[in-house]
Amino acid sequence: MAAAVAMTATIYGLVQLPASADTRTEVREVFSPNGSIRKENVRVADLPRTHKSVDVTAEVVTIQQTGAPGSRYDLVFVGDGYTAAEQELFHSQVLARWTQLSAVEPFRTLKNSFNVWQVNAISAQSGSDNDPTLGIEKDTALDGEFWCGGLDRLVCVDETVAEQYAQLAPGADQALILVNSTTYGGSGGSVTVSSGGNALSGDIVVHELGHSIGGLADEYGGDPTVYPGGEPGDPNTSVANEATMRAQRLKWFDYLGKPTPDGGVIGTFEGAAYYDRGVYRPSENSMMRSLGNEFNLIGVDQLTAAILAKTG
Repeated sequence: MAAAVAMTATIYGLVQLPASADTRTEVREVFSPNGSIRKENVRVADLPRTHKSVDVTAEVVTIQQTGAPGSRYDLVFVGDGYTAAEQELFHSQVLARWTQLSAVEPFRTLKNSFNVWQVNAISAQSGSDNDPTLGIEKDTALDGEFWCGGLDRLVCVDETVAEQYAQLAPGADQALILVNSTTYGGSGGSVTVSSGGNALSGDIVVHELGHSIGGLADEYGGDPTVYPGGEPGDPNTSVANEATMRAQRLKWFDYLGKPTPDGGVIGTFEGAAYYDRGVYRPSENSMMRSLGNEFNLIGVDQLTAAILAKTG
């Protein structure tokens, strides 16, 4: 068993955790360095959380302010596992992550629609639990940990505490947590988590903002059975194939055949919303299907509309 765990550590190994009386689960997206994404059910009992508000204090640093808080999308970077002596490291990683995000459309074009803040949460120790192997314990501000739910690169933090820190910044809309690590990893949820010292992990932030700002669905499959539901409410998935979409003027019918930033043209490609069959996505391989890509044309337009609706 030990050999099996060691073998899978670099490809999202799964370890058996002790039984818990709490059988509730939450769906989490699990990201791979090769760009692939899948969903997993993680036991609530295995997530680091306090379930209560806490009193926190921290310095707030302005990275970019282009307007009054509330009239912009206010993104807030919070650090975990950075000691008082490592705040300059955290600052450099925030700048790098914002540069990476603002190089992707439509964030590049709409860069000035964002305020960006940095909250210097001070940790007693440097790093993260279980990084890179199980059994390492660190005393950090947000209780961040690798191997969350038994998955090696799924990185979770105490989301309640993370939100408390994020709310120290003016007009906080979205908390983006950087964990002090060079190991690839991260997670989505009420806050977005990524490894601050790993450049590939930055795409996790881009993908998750597709959800939280654009309301975009995941465009990857995974379940080999036929999609069992009706027409999804999301703008970028549909049960209609191209012929039906054209004939009935559904969803992205007026985009069909148009060039898309992620390559090729808009059509209907089978496999999306966690199912391989019976549901379609607009393009072959966008950011909502696997990391390292651009958003497709539907995604860009949805994000643009959402950002402009808030910021003008």
